[in-house]
Amino acid sequence: MEQELTFQSGALHLVGTLQRPDGQGVSPAVLLIAGSGQVDRNENAHGLPINAFREIADYLAGRGIATFRYDKRGVGASEGNFWGAGFLDNVADASAAMACLRTQEGIRRDQVFLLGHSEGALIATRLAARDAEVAGAIFLAGAARPGEEVLVWQTQQVVQGMRGLNKWLIDHLPIDVPKMQRKQLDKIRRSTKDWYRAQLFTKVNARWMREFLNYDPAQDLPRIQVPVLAITGSKDIQVNPADVDRMAELVPGDFEGHKLPDVTHILRAEEGEPTLSTYKQQARQPMDARVLRLVGEWLQARVSA
Repeated sequence: MEQELTFQSGALHLVGTLQRPDGQGVSPAVLLIAGSGQVDRNENAHGLPINAFREIADYLAGRGIATFRYDKRGVGASEGNFWGAGFLDNVADASAAMACLRTQEGIRRDQVFLLGHSEGALIATRLAARDAEVAGAIFLAGAARPGEEVLVWQTQQVVQGMRGLNKWLIDHLPIDVPKMQRKQLDKIRRSTKDWYRAQLFTKVNARWMREFLNYDPAQDLPRIQVPVLAITGSKDIQVNPADVDRMAELVPGDFEGHKLPDVTHILRAEEGEPTLSTYKQQARQPMDARVLRLVGEWLQARVSA
């Protein structure tokens, strides 16, 4: 059973979907926090509809667990300007969504969990460290290092996985990718605008980038006192799978971590060398069943406890 909810974050009204298990009175619930970019409540972006949160919501409803997923500000039915939003604005929006979820009839206030994917995992990290009422947190493709380190590592992996013309250009022309990245990051740090146009058709959310570059989840992970589940795929080239081990060192309490073989950043399984060029093809496939199973079993064990 689905219900559209509107909640307020600051001066903005954001909109999402509360999905409840059919025929169930009171339910535990999970707030789903999306990754970076202009993605809607289902984690669909123009040109890359991964639909991960719709799949997760349907799966958890079948296990007796409610979910709330929402459109980011300036996306879908939500008010606001996406290009003016920073990382900390996204944290504030998730906190407001959590407050809304807790007030809904039929939701167990003491059993509301966080689940974030990619940027959403970082947001969930920050909230779990600061919100004493969170029942637990799930990080899908989360990071345990500062944003700048994440981007530098990510660029190295993406370049290694390039194919076709881009691969030929990198191999045969004097292109210093690390140097180009450093110059771009320095420009972002010096900027004071919310966004600027880097190329004719490319916009850079400079405010979001500045805040993301400076955020270090390693400062929040040791403050988390609730159970944590972290899942990253071995084929993820946007966050380092080794960060699951770093999380295990930093989180002081109940922690379960998995590095799933052949799973990519968009939570699909793929053989061969990882590359961004196959994302659209991967998105046509359902999520890897192992991710769903691990999430469902971990939640049910904590709810029962």
